[in-house]
Amino acid sequence: MFSTIAIVGSGAIGLYYGGRLAEAGHDVRFLMRSDYDAVLREGIRCQSVHGDFHLHPVPAFRNAEDIGAVDLVIVAWKATSNRMLQDILPSLLHEKTQVVTLQNGMGNCEAIAKITGAERVMAALCFVCINRMAPGVIHHTAGGRMAMGEFAPGVPGRSLALAEMFAAAKVETVVERDVEETAWKKLIWNVPFNGLAIAEGGKTTDLLLADETTVAEIRALMNEVVSAAAARGFVLDPKWIDWNIERTRPMGPYRPSSLIDWQEGREVEIDAIWGEPLRRAQSRGLSLPHWERLLTRIQQACDR
Repeated sequence: MFSTIAIVGSGAIGLYYGGRLAEAGHDVRFLMRSDYDAVLREGIRCQSVHGDFHLHPVPAFRNAEDIGAVDLVIVAWKATSNRMLQDILPSLLHEKTQVVTLQNGMGNCEAIAKITGAERVMAALCFVCINRMAPGVIHHTAGGRMAMGEFAPGVPGRSLALAEMFAAAKVETVVERDVEETAWKKLIWNVPFNGLAIAEGGKTTDLLLADETTVAEIRALMNEVVSAAAARGFVLDPKWIDWNIERTRPMGPYRPSSLIDWQEGREVEIDAIWGEPLRRAQSRGLSLPHWERLLTRIQQACDR
């Protein structure tokens, strides 16, 4: 079903999941910006808990026109780059091209659907600890599970076919009945840990968990995410709260992706991770004071 694949956004997520597919023998073409020259010279290197890999040579491209139309587009850049979708996607599409977003937060499927039509769009949430250490070099320390599903009714069986393709490339993958529900599950971790890492002035996850007052705030935020999901019609097991906290402790001094963006002067995915989900909950009449206060703190930190 997916003979040719384009990776749009070759940061840590795009390099890892695209690299796994390429390692498994798929025709994967990487759209690159800052890493282009280094990857042409040295390839893609990954140190991973699921097995290291080095890909060289790598089919890397500076623009979508040179990649051409493909069967599957994987959008892996930060949601802050979605304003460029209109310039990038059309050159990658033929009449049957499918698109899957691996992005955090909410609103990404809608942004893609405006260009492709909703019937072409799928979403996958990546539960993974991974960082880009240098151009073309990534370090995968934990996780990697992918949960995917349809944004709207599309090609019968395509989600299962996509899941099987990733599973054969050493990526644990499940198909979910509703991608918004899956997004709420991931927000249980992303809202507090990505947010407080910035709001607390640049703290890694181990430092956040070392302070009991901060742990109480993490729990309060997680409970608000569960309440927000419920207001949208998705009942999440409260056990997810303890599970997410306990799975974070072994990560050590882990820097969430939003913290890295903030510390390195890049735009933070404020709207996708905190703004849009909060608006969806508020549209159901919900008041979420911890979340609202955290969003204000993040915005203030990013404005400094």
